[in-house]
Amino acid sequence: MPTTLPLSPEELAAWLRLALARGLRPTALRALLGAFGLPQNVLAQPFSALAAVAGAQAAHAALGETRPDFAAQLEALQAWRAAPGNAVITLADPAYPARLLDMPDPPPLLYAKGRLELLHARAVAVVGSRNATPQAIEDAARFARTLAASGLTVVSGLALGVDGAAHRGALHEHGGTVAVIGTGADLVYPPAHRPLATEIAAHGALVSEWPLGTPARSANFPQRNRVIAAFVEGVVVIEAAQRSGSLITARLANEMGRDVFALPGSIHAPLTRGCHGLIKQGAQLVESPEEVLDALNVGQPSGSGRALASRREPRRQKVSVPFDRPPRDAGETLPLPLESPRGEPLRAHRGEARKPTASLAAEARRLLEALGHAPATVEILAQRTDMPEAVLQGTLLQLELAGHLDALPGGWFVRASRGQ
Repeated sequence: MPTTLPLSPEELAAWLRLALARGLRPTALRALLGAFGLPQNVLAQPFSALAAVAGAQAAHAALGETRPDFAAQLEALQAWRAAPGNAVITLADPAYPARLLDMPDPPPLLYAKGRLELLHARAVAVVGSRNATPQAIEDAARFARTLAASGLTVVSGLALGVDGAAHRGALHEHGGTVAVIGTGADLVYPPAHRPLATEIAAHGALVSEWPLGTPARSANFPQRNRVIAAFVEGVVVIEAAQRSGSLITARLANEMGRDVFALPGSIHAPLTRGCHGLIKQGAQLVESPEEVLDALNVGQPSGSGRALASRREPRRQKVSVPFDRPPRDAGETLPLPLESPRGEPLRAHRGEARKPTASLAAEARRLLEALGHAPATVEILAQRTDMPEAVLQGTLLQLELAGHLDALPGGWFVRASRGQ
């Protein structure tokens, strides 16, 4: 990887001045740098020369007065840059990630912490809902772990839900992980991810295009998503609502010629509608990380392919069992009253209204949330909820009798679809 070039205080000040100039868009700044070279040269030009290249507005912005707090910001940046593991990478630096140069508006400065070589590695993004279901959390960690073990760097946005699970899954694997954040590199958002951000800075990399001290603003995150899309060869979307930042990332990635992958889910789950929409628009439906690796022509970890396949096969067999019910003979009738798999009468019949979810006990609501919209066994639900076995079994029965879930053959449970 190219080594980050040292910057003199004057050079750093010139870069920061242009990066902070009000009204100077990255596209205009790139044009000025292309015409005149380094920022010091841009700032030394007359107004007419700058306007001829990038327009009057850009010329006014570049030559305008600095912000009142500019000196303090420059001092803070110099101190931050001097700390171990921190780096400021300019658009003219050989260490600037080459894939970001494909963008029409690459950030003039990148504030980075950690392993800078990961910014040049083959990478794939794993993104999805902040309010992810337990199944999506498991899928994100599993996909990220396998992708990173195969040598791909997993890129995400440090958000709650899928992003955090993806970072954790990839963190200690060969490919590592990069977090592209929507605040200054000296801040962490959400605050709950401070320990995770510390781990990523130690074992992966944190990257921001925002000046130090920039707080979390809603407008920053779509802009952050364009950097995620540019960093990678493909984007894997695991759960996304119909209006989701993950869909913005997928759209931008598609516009940049990157591959887009989406995990399917239940037609009754609101957080899978975004993924289904992507699939309808041409995204590749994937059910395993190996399919992503195949699409990107990445070899699986040495000796792991067979082991991974052997672990997946029993799961596919188990999941398929509930849907392979033998057909009833013509004229066969179901016994009345209906019985549950435990032999107890079902008091909530198909045609009866089920109890509203809001009226359920707290444990029942928590278990229903843990079940999500995909079939799960008692063992899986026990891991997700940490409920004692007796409480778990009793709560499952309560939800079944209330019509909120169905017990399927093979010990599987699924959220009831009727009325959804």
